[in-house]
Amino acid sequence: MALRGLSYCTRFVVRHAYAARTSVLHGAEHSESFRCRAGAKRCLLSQEVMKLQDFQQRKLAVAHQVSGSKSDYFDALKKKMEKNELILKDELKLLLHLCQSAEDMVTARNAIYRYHEENYNVAFGEFRFGPLFMRLCYELGLEDMALSSLTDRTLKGFFSDCTSFNIGIDMLFTKGYYEGALEVVRVMKSQGVPFNKDTFMLAFATCYKLNTHTSFSICLALMEEAQIKGSLVPRRAYCFAVALALKRNDIERAQSIYSQIMNTDSRQCQNLRVLMLVMAQSIKDALSTLTAALHHKRSVFVKKTEISQDVVDALVESTADGPWEGQVKQVLGQLQQAGQVTPQSLDDLLCHTPAGRRSPLDALEWGRRRSYSRRTMKPLQSTLLSE
Repeated sequence: MALRGLSYCTRFVVRHAYAARTSVLHGAEHSESFRCRAGAKRCLLSQEVMKLQDFQQRKLAVAHQVSGSKSDYFDALKKKMEKNELILKDELKLLLHLCQSAEDMVTARNAIYRYHEENYNVAFGEFRFGPLFMRLCYELGLEDMALSSLTDRTLKGFFSDCTSFNIGIDMLFTKGYYEGALEVVRVMKSQGVPFNKDTFMLAFATCYKLNTHTSFSICLALMEEAQIKGSLVPRRAYCFAVALALKRNDIERAQSIYSQIMNTDSRQCQNLRVLMLVMAQSIKDALSTLTAALHHKRSVFVKKTEISQDVVDALVESTADGPWEGQVKQVLGQLQQAGQVTPQSLDDLLCHTPAGRRSPLDALEWGRRRSYSRRTMKPLQSTLLSE
C-alpha cells in the first residue's frame, strides 16, 4: 500500500511540479522558523561519501600517465563509435578520467550508451561506472545531465548502486532542484536499487524542502516501509521528517516521529524538541528543556547546546503579553549571556554539510604541526610529542 502510494505521489509531483521548477525551486517555506538564508544551499553528504578530492587526484594521476594529447584520444574513440566497434571497459574508464568539460561529457555519455548496450548483462562484481560519472557531473556542474542520465530508461541497470543515485540527489538538492531530486528517488525505487542511510536522509530532506501534502505523504510512506523492512533510518533523516511535520502543523505526528529517535543529544534534536513544545503550547516543558541545556554540566571539550534564533523568536512570540513572558525573557537572557543562542536558522542547522571523521593520519599530521606553543612560539615539551 505504501509503495503504491509512493509511486503515485511521486509521479504526481513530477508531472505537476517539475514543469514549474523555476517558480518553486526552493520549495514551499510556510513557517518563519524554517527560513533559509540567501545563498545557504550546501551539499548534505560528507566528503567521505562524495570522495571528490580522491576522484580529482585520480584524474590528475591518470592524465600524467596517458601518452599523447587528450583530444587525440577522444577523436580516436569517436571514430571507434562511428564504426560500431566494441568499447572496452578500460577505454571507458580512461575516457571518463580525462573529461574536463561539458563537451567531453557529451562524448562520454555517448560512449556510456554504447558500452551499456553491449554489456547490459555483465556479471556481478564488474567495475561500477555510475559513481564515477556522477562525480564528474558534480565536479563540472552538470546537474541536468545527471538527472537525465539517472532517469533514462535505456540506461536502466547502468546505475546499479545507491552511491550513484545518492550523489545525483545531493547535487540536485544543492542546486535547489527538489522536484528533480524526488524523481530520482522514484526511479531508484522503481529499479529496485536498495536505499541506504544516506538515501533516506536525502529523500526526507527533499520532501522537507518541497513541503507539500504529497511530499509529506511520500516521506511517511518511505518511513513506514523502512520500519517494516528493518532498514536503518538515521537520526538526521528523522530530524527532517519531524521538521516537515512541524511545517505541516502536524504536531502530533512530529512528536510521534521524534519519539522514534534513539539518541536526541544533538543540536538539531534539541531545537526541534523546543519548537515542538512551543507549537504545542507546552511552555513550561520548553523552559525546562532550555534550562537543562543551560545548566547541563558537560566536559569542557564538548560544545554546549546552541538554540537557533528562530526557535527563540518562536518562543518569544508565543509567550508575548502572557504569564510566561517574564520567565522566558530571563532564561533566554541567560542563554544569550552564555553564548548558547546561534544566529543560524533552523533550516541551516538541518541542512548542514557533515564535517566527516578525521583519519589517524590527519591526527598525526596535526600533532606534528602543533609541536610549538601558540603563545610563546617555543617548542612544546610534551611527553606525548617526545615519544
